[in-house]
Amino acid sequence: MILTVTLNTALDITYRVRSLRPHTSHRVSQVLERPGGKGVNVARVLAALGHEVTATGFAGGATGRVLREHLADTPRVTDALVPIGGATRRTVAVVDERTGDTTQLNEPGPQIAPAEWGAFQDRYAELLCRATAVALSGSLPPGVPVGAYAGLIRAARAHGVPVLLDAGGEPLRRGVAARPDIIKPNSEELAELTGSHEPLRATQDARRRGAHAVVASLGPEGLLAATPEGRWRAVPPARVHGNPTGAGDSAVAALLSGLVERLPWPDRLARAAALSAATVRAPGAGEFDREAYEKLRGRVAVTEWSTQPNLARSHSPESVRRR
Repeated sequence: MILTVTLNTALDITYRVRSLRPHTSHRVSQVLERPGGKGVNVARVLAALGHEVTATGFAGGATGRVLREHLADTPRVTDALVPIGGATRRTVAVVDERTGDTTQLNEPGPQIAPAEWGAFQDRYAELLCRATAVALSGSLPPGVPVGAYAGLIRAARAHGVPVLLDAGGEPLRRGVAARPDIIKPNSEELAELTGSHEPLRATQDARRRGAHAVVASLGPEGLLAATPEGRWRAVPPARVHGNPTGAGDSAVAALLSGLVERLPWPDRLARAAALSAATVRAPGAGEFDREAYEKLRGRVAVTEWSTQPNLARSHSPESVRRR
């Protein structure tokens, strides 16, 4: 069982409009409502890949009830969310059908009481006993200590469970010091963590700060990974247009699935880049276009970087599959 942690769950609402223009009224052509928050998105993608997943975190209020109803309809995902007195937040994505651009509105989340945080830690400790891997994803709601992820990483390590951290800011900085197995920042989060805007140098620096492996999301330019086994870049064959919301969460799901399946790093990265791109083609976060994923997976270019960049060599999709 793979365990996903979403301390700031959300009810994701996506509106599609013909053309998004400020200071005007809009007619919505389609409304989609799904369980959300980064870790919940990861859980749904993992389940679609065939893995058994348990989703934990917090849920409360009317939006929390709706979120759990949707989660109950998701095959292979077990609901282990901890109830709270506050109401689960909503996130609203407005998709401009003319340009394909997405505008995101994210509520901050409910206030978590000390007793609720304690109840979550007890639930987390119980779930670790059955987990094969853990994903810690997203922002922290008010009331949760800024060092929460660092403590959860240390608990996972004490149980011998590999852990992936996908967060930003101070929670990421403190979490890295607890030595997670993988971190997956985007380029902005990586630069904020390390002070470097050069991705290759920044990934190496993040490893020195405590992360066992670093996989940085570079948007349409793919993924850059620094690991104990080597350094790689994974790039999809072409830029994919659509809704990018949740693409990073799909990359996390791919990396975790590759970890538990003991795939070599090039295969993990090819899967992550293809799945991330296929998510851009899907209607909302936590989903992916399976046909696009199958087509892209064998066409991702995975390039291995030696300590001398001019000696970099490329893995063809065929060689990636053989490894």
